[in-house]
Amino acid sequence: MCLSSKKFTVQSADFYRLPFNSGRIAEFGAQFVELFCDGIPSDRNCEFDSIEQAIAAHDKDFEN
Repeated sequence: MCLSSKKFTVQSADFYRLPFNSGRIAEFGAQFVELFCDGIPSDRNCEFDSIEQAIAAHDKDFEN
């Protein structure tokens, strides 16, 4: 959620599976930080009035 606009965007989605792979979990964390350092999420994606709308748009974009 953008604190100034109060709107939502999805930066990324991580999928965890058993058994957990600690290397993959570390990659997710690194990617999360890299994306924030790259710029604010709303500059890459549209903002939506609800988190549900943001998730639906992200899923549609990535065909999840």
